[in-house]
Amino acid sequence: MPKEDNIEMMRHSCAHVVAAAIKELYPNAKFGVGPVVENGFFYDVDLDTTLSDADLKNIQKTAQSIINKNIAFERQDMPIDEAISLFASMNQDYKVSLLKDLKERGTTKMFEEELQDVGGSVENVSIYKTGNFTDLCRGPHVASTKEIGAFKLTKIAGAYWRGDANNPQLQRVYGVCFETKEQMAEYFHMMEEAERRDHRKLGQELELFTFSDLVGPGLPLFTDRGTVMRRVLEEFVWSLMKPFGYSRVWIPHIAKSDLYKTSGHWDKFADDIFHVSSRKTDQEFVMKPMNCPHHTQIFASRPRSYKEMPIRMSEVTTVYRDENAGQLQGLSRVRSITQDDAHVFCRLDQVEQEVANIWSIIKDFYKAFDMPLSIYLSLRDSENKEKYLGTDEVWNTAENSLRNFLKSQNLEFIEQEGEAAFYGPKIDFRAKDAIGRYWQLATVQLDFNLPERFELEYVDKNNEKQRPVMLHRAILGSVERFMSVLIEHYAGAFPVWLAPVQVHFVPVSEKHIEGTRELIAEFDKIGLRVSIDEADETVGKKIRNASKQKTPYVVVVGDKELAGEDWQIRVFGQEEQITMSKEEFVKKVKGENDTRKA
Repeated sequence: MPKEDNIEMMRHSCAHVVAAAIKELYPNAKFGVGPVVENGFFYDVDLDTTLSDADLKNIQKTAQSIINKNIAFERQDMPIDEAISLFASMNQDYKVSLLKDLKERGTTKMFEEELQDVGGSVENVSIYKTGNFTDLCRGPHVASTKEIGAFKLTKIAGAYWRGDANNPQLQRVYGVCFETKEQMAEYFHMMEEAERRDHRKLGQELELFTFSDLVGPGLPLFTDRGTVMRRVLEEFVWSLMKPFGYSRVWIPHIAKSDLYKTSGHWDKFADDIFHVSSRKTDQEFVMKPMNCPHHTQIFASRPRSYKEMPIRMSEVTTVYRDENAGQLQGLSRVRSITQDDAHVFCRLDQVEQEVANIWSIIKDFYKAFDMPLSIYLSLRDSENKEKYLGTDEVWNTAENSLRNFLKSQNLEFIEQEGEAAFYGPKIDFRAKDAIGRYWQLATVQLDFNLPERFELEYVDKNNEKQRPVMLHRAILGSVERFMSVLIEHYAGAFPVWLAPVQVHFVPVSEKHIEGTRELIAEFDKIGLRVSIDEADETVGKKIRNASKQKTPYVVVVGDKELAGEDWQIRVFGQEEQITMSKEEFVKKVKGENDTRKA
């Protein structure tokens, strides 16, 4: 069994043991869902008391005692009506609600998270018994409780049933679970480091972005410093894309709802779309939640020939999604999402080369940040094909195309069933940051469905009409989310090429200000980002202020520096200063900027 599957089973099993412990301590407890999440699990529970940290420790102790008893996980399959009666007799109202919805509606997007912990079909479901505890679950589990490794309950949070504020609020018990105590210790060390690097705190301290209650939650505002970083990232991506023949396009931020009904996004994501009302027309408009349908209309704007394929459209633009307020988190989860988006329309025989080009861009991009990549081939769920657009033939062709590319490049990859987009398979790239966390950022997605739904065509060499293949690709993904990753990756101490201010000048006194301004003009002329502190403060305080901003280089300017003598340069993170001439320093900084040297 793959290691990832084993730890998933262990975490899922641990969630059930924790639920069993809660039931033992609080016999009237009613349970919601208890899925596996990154590094652990949670379980939603309805209690007649509010849990405290002391209660959490008691639950942990009880759960550990259950584990120590080496109790088997016993599966039983039963008709759904029988399961409804069983859980009704146990007063497990939330489980009954899930089962009734499953019976009446089947698997829908609304219930995907809940159904992760249900399983089975609408006719039959499975339950698991762990000693005296019975739960609804699709499994699988480890054989017995002693196979569960190290775990720790971490926190308690509130969670509305099914994420709806009109429903009862449950208590969500979070925990982590690892195969060994050593792995768990490493995790908590990483979490301590992550807290120190929290982009929400550093972003405010470094004056990169802010939020306003008047503007609204999930809608970040970027300062001049933060905007510099955004532009540097966008220009870097473009510099890598341009040699491969990409062209820039522009689309509006709203569209008729018909565009997304045609694309199929409306049925899948209707609850996440912002609606726009107009007093001048009865047409239904929305804020665009994605860009690909717009780009299909640029392709469809005139007849296309096989000779002009591939057509590569690129755009950095913002999309808007109506995220739940409780899920918003700094720049990591926002409602205005700026994408470095691109779509390639090509012939089937061009797919492999175009994917290879995108892979080249992704490699070079993440190399600049020293972030290793892991590769995943995301396929559709073969047991729930109704969740996806397109025929078996289309999906088999698309999945094999991406699989063959990865094999031809001798790349190591993991296949993930059920992780494809609803319109096609994809290759996902997870980047590892400085403290060992993995982030899903870059992706390339193969799509036969949108060209079909929008009836896109080109004329082949035999003068016959053909459907193009569409490739969706993202390099950094969301600019906002990528910035949150970078802030934490570098702990705010950005390399010279990425820093909002690369060199900060500190005049010794008022008489040195004019000469320092001339130096700034000289640096600015060659494209370096500089600043000056003209405040009536001591030199020491000015240096400390620059250090708080984590500016890469600080130069104190006095008589000697203006007279042409060597400069004493403070480097962020180093105790000792470096000494060099102005000319040598200019060459050094420019070299680090132009080569994107860390």
